[in-house]
Order: sequence, then structure tokens, then C-alpha cells
Amino acid sequence: MRYTLKNELLSVAVDSHGAELRSIKNNRTGREYLFQADPVYWNRTSPVLFPFVGGTKEKTYYYKGVKYEARQHGFARDTEFTLVSQTETELWFQMRDSEETRANYPFAFTLSLGYALTGSMVKVMWKVTNDGSDTMHFSIGGHPAFRCDLNQSGLRFEKEGKLVKEIVSGILEMNGSNCLSKNTKRFALKDGVLPLSPALFDEDALILEHRQADAVTLLDAAGRDVLTVAFDAPLFGVWSPTGKNAPFVCIEPWYGRCDSADFSQKLEEKAYSTALAPGEAFAAAYRVIILDAPAEA
Repeated sequence: MRYTLKNELLSVAVDSHGAELRSIKNNRTGREYLFQADPVYWNRTSPVLFPFVGGTKEKTYYYKGVKYEARQHGFARDTEFTLVSQTETELWFQMRDSEETRANYPFAFTLSLGYALTGSMVKVMWKVTNDGSDTMHFSIGGHPAFRCDLNQSGLRFEKEGKLVKEIVSGILEMNGSNCLSKNTKRFALKDGVLPLSPALFDEDALILEHRQADAVTLLDAAGRDVLTVAFDAPLFGVWSPTGKNAPFVCIEPWYGRCDSADFSQKLEEKAYSTALAPGEAFAAAYRVIILDAPAEA
């Protein structure tokens, strides 16, 4: 089922399948900001990545000496969530562990996903609770796809209100392993802006570690601000499908990433993973701020 939030500026839709944000629409212009899951390019819109972000080395990992299989980006995006709370401005969805999830992820947990609409801002909220007796290890991240023309758009990077002069991206191995190589690529930015192009993604996603930015703004062909994704995450990705000239770019706040090519495969040693004690909860959020929907018409 789809659930909606609406105010005078924006309409937001969330699907209970994956608790996935499926639409952010400008009520005055009718403009849709999110890519609408066209399988020609990509069959998703804004999946939540949990309990893994990216791929695991050899699609497996080890915990307490036991080998487990792991699908890329985890299983939450393919799970039906339950709506547990709805107001005029906020939606909350929930899933819990099951016999099926424990077969490949041996932890008891509650995953709660929330969406709040305030003015021209959509806040995406995550809460993970460890319901078990062991320390829980997990990653979580967003994967929202924003409509744009890759040949005419750009991204502006800021950190603590200042323009970023350079970004350094990790590079995936090109052997289909979905693992992070030791190579990096540097991009010099003019006025904080990285021009987009299909070729930018010839080596797959840009992976930006070490808190290089906390706000990324999408610019249109005229250099005007369209929207900003703001976050506190320690790393983030920028992605569009390789070789497709797709009509969108993803700006992805992450608490976790794919494994490095030389990773031990021990879950407890996974980079950027969160270790959550029994009974404890982890909470994080990011914001999508629509900049071409001002309060005044």
C-alpha cells in the first residue's frame, strides 16, 4: 500500500513494500523530483539499505566462525513493512527479524523507518533496536534517485556551510566483485560544483568517505538549485547506472559501505559498521530540501 503526506507545497508518497519513498511532488508546478522506478534504467526509487550497504566480499561473511550468505544492500528493501504510526505530517513503518532473516543475518532487531514533511523539507528517519542478547553489527543507508538530465546538471558539495574544493572518490573493482579497490579518483571542484555526465559513472558509483561533505545540492541546466540532500553520515555515494545515460542521479547517505577487496570477511571488522549493544537503539536521519518550491508563490 501507498501512504501520503501533503501540505501546500509538497506531496509525498511512501510504499509499505520496503517502506520506500516513492514520490516527492511540487503541488504548484506538478514537478516530480524522484525517479519513478523505470526498469529500463533501474527498478527502484529510494530503497533503504539494511543490514548491509553495498556488496559483501564473495557475497558472504563470517560471524562467530559461521559462514552466511548476504545479498547486496541487504533485505529491508524487499520486505513488506507495517505502518505503525500516521499523522498529518509523519509516517512510521516497522519490520522485525524473522526466521527468514535470521537464516542469513543472525540477530534479533526492530527496524523503524520514518518520514516527516515540514514545509519544503522531507526528513527520512531510521531507528534500529537490538532486541537480542548479542552485540548487533549492521550498516544502513539511503539510495534516493533524483530526476535530472545527466548531460546538463551538476552537484554542489558543501561542508559546514563552506564550499568543498575537491572530492576524493573510492573506486570499485571492475571484475564484478562489487568490492572497493585501493584506487581513488580526485575531482577538482569549481565553486563547489561537480558537473554530471554519463561518463562520470563509467566505473560505477562514486564512494566518498571521511565526511567530505554534509550537504549536496542538485543544480539544473541553468545552474539553479533544485534540491539539497543534507546529512550527518560518515560517507555517501553518488550513482547512476553505468552506460545507460539514465535520467537520474542518486545521492546516498551511508553508515556503511561495500567490503574492500582485502577484507577479512569477519562481520565484526566491517568498515563503518555500527556495533549495537543488547537493548540499545541507533537513530539517524537525512533531509531532502526542495529549493524550487518557495513558501511564497
